[in-house]
Amino acid sequence: MENFWEMEIVRTAANFSVVVLCIVLFLAIFEIVTKYKNWEEIKKGNVAVAMATGGKMLGIANIFRFSIQDHDSLFAMIGWGTIGFVLLLFAYFMFEFLTPRFNVDKEIENDNRAVGFISFIISIGLSFVIGASISS
Repeated sequence: MENFWEMEIVRTAANFSVVVLCIVLFLAIFEIVTKYKNWEEIKKGNVAVAMATGGKMLGIANIFRFSIQDHDSLFAMIGWGTIGFVLLLFAYFMFEFLTPRFNVDKEIENDNRAVGFISFIISIGLSFVIGASISS
C-alpha cells in the first residue's frame, strides 16, 4: 500500500480532488460571510461579484499550490491550506474594516467593478504572501 501513495498519478489525483473539495467548502464559507449571494449575482451578470469570487477561488488555489509544493503528506497539505484560507478570510474582513467610507460588500453587490477588481487583486496578492509564509 505504501508504494500506491508514491505513484505520482495517485498523488496528483489525491491533491486535485482534495483541493477542489476545499475550494467548494471555502467558497461556501465565503458565501456565508458576504452579504450578497455570489452565484445569484453572477447569474444576473454582476461582473464585480464575478471578479471578487474569481479572486477568492484563485487565491485559495494559489495557497494550496504552495501547500502542495512544500508539504509531503496530504494531511499537512490540507492543514496548511486551511490555515492559509483562514488568513485570506481575515484579509477579507480587514479590507472591509479599512474602507470605512463605503461598504465593500454593498459596492460589490451593486456591481461596482472598481471595488470588485481591488477585491480580486487583494485576494491574489495576499495569497502569494500567505503561500510563501506557509511554505517550509
